[in-house]
Amino acid sequence: MHHNAVNEKLTIIDAMSDPQLFGSWFKASSWDNWRVFLKALFCLPMLANDVKRFTEFTGRKCPPSEVSEGWLVVGRRGGKSLIAALVAVFMACFQDYSQYLAPGERGTLMVIAADRRQARVVMRYVMGFLEFVPMLSALIEGRTKESVDLSNRVSIEVHTASFRLVRGYSIIAAICDEIAFWRREDSANPDTEIINALRPGMASIPGSMLLCLSSPYARKGELWKIYQRHHGKDSSSLVWQAKSRAMNSTIPQRVVDQALEADPVTASAEWLAEFRHDVESFVNQDAVEACVVSGRREVLPVHGVNYYGFTDPSGGSQDSMTLAIGHRKEEACVLDAVRERKPPFSPEAVVKEFSDLLKRYQVSQVSGDRYAGEWPREQFRRCGIEYKTVGKVKSQLYRDLLPVINSSQIELLDHPRLLAQLVGLERRPSHSGRDSIDHGPSGHDDLANCLAGVVTLIEEPRLRWLLV
Repeated sequence: MHHNAVNEKLTIIDAMSDPQLFGSWFKASSWDNWRVFLKALFCLPMLANDVKRFTEFTGRKCPPSEVSEGWLVVGRRGGKSLIAALVAVFMACFQDYSQYLAPGERGTLMVIAADRRQARVVMRYVMGFLEFVPMLSALIEGRTKESVDLSNRVSIEVHTASFRLVRGYSIIAAICDEIAFWRREDSANPDTEIINALRPGMASIPGSMLLCLSSPYARKGELWKIYQRHHGKDSSSLVWQAKSRAMNSTIPQRVVDQALEADPVTASAEWLAEFRHDVESFVNQDAVEACVVSGRREVLPVHGVNYYGFTDPSGGSQDSMTLAIGHRKEEACVLDAVRERKPPFSPEAVVKEFSDLLKRYQVSQVSGDRYAGEWPREQFRRCGIEYKTVGKVKSQLYRDLLPVINSSQIELLDHPRLLAQLVGLERRPSHSGRDSIDHGPSGHDDLANCLAGVVTLIEEPRLRWLLV
């Protein structure tokens, strides 16, 4: 079947109810609140009871007459991914974009997530709809694990959260899954930069849609910013906030109650869709950028300078192994070199590589944590480098680093992964009464940890108690 055989006047609510289309998936009453959301998203007429539900979840009194972006702040297991797939298939199959495409050009519907594994959750639902509905399966021209080409010049594709990879497309819609948890190593603000890269790609396609969905996390990032700016206000950006059970009443209440009892703060975000108030950014991005020497990738060793080295060891199968080298220049710290080796790798080979670099800077002693007991000490000793363990835990090292950055008393390398890790650090209250500082969910801080360690060594060279 070609695209002109599909009824373009069919609404998404019609398709959701039609037994020959998607009716078998959505016939339960537990989907009723999602129907109201879709009516709002596509500006369809509402009944009085629909408007009441709309107001409950949006804080707005009047349904919108125009929507260009939908932002879902919904708890876990609320049905977000299945609804996102429904929107994707409906927009791809029931609308004609050919008049807006150049000869040979295809319209792209992107499913974007932190990684391909997460994006494939929505993609599996998409393929389920397409393959099990006969009139839609006839549209399929070709498919891979991460894309499907339709005969109406539309492709649905999985993409990872990278602002560089979403450019150059004519985008009919973008589904941004779990956007509150995007963490990338090449960007301090991946969500903002990706959204800014997507919007121009939709500008040439009338009726294009940006749909961002996530359970909430910290009060930062694009989801929080849009929520603050548009929730409860008349706008073409529709912000919908709902607890998990409000959107999926089949979730047992006892599951939510048990989660709230075990960890009220985390459960309030995951099941009640409340932004966390206990997670804060550790360091301001502007403060970090003010310390960067633009274009400086590495500083070559100079004879007579006293250099320090700090390493974050790894066994080579999961975490990166990193090294930082720095020195003091008058009242400032200088980061001279960093190295990162991502897994998998041979730990012995990386220790040899790092030792050779330390020797170039005339460093005979490297510091690190107590990871893996005697293993780092023994391996570095074989390469002629003494390994000393640091008496401070990671959060203490980060607390020592903060005033150095805030006062711009450090010269940082222009190293995107390091800078992204610094800005991605989060501060959380701990049971001990002192804040815990660490990377966010699915993030990394191996490079940031090495920077904090080497700065502590530079700042406190006379405190022998530091090294044990």
